[in-house]
Amino acid sequence: MRRRTVWWIERLLPGAVLAAAAALTGGCVNVSAPDKPIEINLNINVTQQVVYRLDGEAKSLIQANPGIF
Repeated sequence: MRRRTVWWIERLLPGAVLAAAAALTGGCVNVSAPDKPIEINLNINVTQQVVYRLDGEAKSLIQANPGIF
């Protein structure tokens, strides 16, 4: 019976030590807002291409009367 108890202690001891270390160092982290505002510079170049297709009749009508537009 004693051997079995020692086995469980050996098995649980590393986990308990890690949990205790995590609990002790948990208060060491300090999170605070920066003094200056965060600046995000976004250089975005947006280009737009418009593609149009004309019906054959509309195209010939425009070519025949170029002053309409």
